[in-house]
Amino acid sequence: MTQLKRTPLFTIYEDLGAKTIDFGGWELPVQFSSIKEEHEAVRTKAGLFDISHMGEILVTGENALPFLQQMMTNDLQSLTTDKARYTVMCNEDGGVIDDLIVYKQKDGEYLLVVNAANIEKDYHWLVQHRMDHVSIENVSDQIAQIAIQGPSAEQIVHSLTEDPIGDIPMFGFKQQVKIANVETLISRTGYTGEDGFELYVAANEVVLLFTALLEAGKEDGLLPCGLGARDTLRFEACLPLYGQELSETISPLEAGIGFAVKLQKSPSFIGREALNKQKEYGVLRKLVGIEMIEKGIPRTGYELFVEGQQVGVVTSGTQSPTLKKNIGLALIKTDFSDIGQEVEVQVRKKRVKAIVRTTPFYKRLK
Repeated sequence: MTQLKRTPLFTIYEDLGAKTIDFGGWELPVQFSSIKEEHEAVRTKAGLFDISHMGEILVTGENALPFLQQMMTNDLQSLTTDKARYTVMCNEDGGVIDDLIVYKQKDGEYLLVVNAANIEKDYHWLVQHRMDHVSIENVSDQIAQIAIQGPSAEQIVHSLTEDPIGDIPMFGFKQQVKIANVETLISRTGYTGEDGFELYVAANEVVLLFTALLEAGKEDGLLPCGLGARDTLRFEACLPLYGQELSETISPLEAGIGFAVKLQKSPSFIGREALNKQKEYGVLRKLVGIEMIEKGIPRTGYELFVEGQQVGVVTSGTQSPTLKKNIGLALIKTDFSDIGQEVEVQVRKKRVKAIVRTTPFYKRLK
């Protein structure tokens, strides 16, 4: 039996009451208290997540920018130091190799933050296409990552640093910030639909930072949170999950993240020709939100029908803790993707009614 990988924070999971599961080969907490309680904490106060299973790949050298321009769908030409950009890496058919964030640390130095299940695949894909004068290093084992998310996140972090962090814009970051005396790259990014930060530190210092944040946030209702709440939070905000809303057979245009695809940028990127055709002729299927009219919860893999014809499949679904409604994301034939379209979801042996509705399901007030 293959040994599950563990993050540096595994040593304190038991003390915090974590219930762990196998998540893509990692032994990670699905919850500490309850998924609903942790979800509610992030929406109203703050939550702290161990996301050290995520991967980090360092791309450096004088040709780092032209190389990344060739590999990524988004345009990185205008990316300035201490700014980050969400992007996608595609295969030649326009399918998604991975969705990721690129951090520009300085000219010729970029940190790529990739999905845990795709670390090796992404690294080999980059190496396979490497240009001269480009260095590619998988630094995932050296870096730990935690996320603090929610309305109280900023004041909690602020209490542990003398650096001004309030002026960090969305998708901006600061390097070498001392938080609880731990040198940190602090980024105003997240995967919950709330304000907050993602913190990158040396793997051997993450326990110190995690525990300091938990202590500092006690009075503000900060809770340690697991993968369960992370999934329900991102789902309500309609943030795609690789392997469900995105895959090598689902394009970014089908998945509704066309904002991260710049077809006109120069030089060209891998998959552009296929995506250009999709843009020109229209995609045959789209990612939509659905809401159940009849009793039932749409789960990943459930099929959608209109008048007996299968028209799509649920990619993610649950009972929304915030909205108290049974909702889902589904990849559906474009002809049936209009708001208000009635569909039937195959829930076990029964087909139950749902409608296509607007997304995101949840959007925080500014």
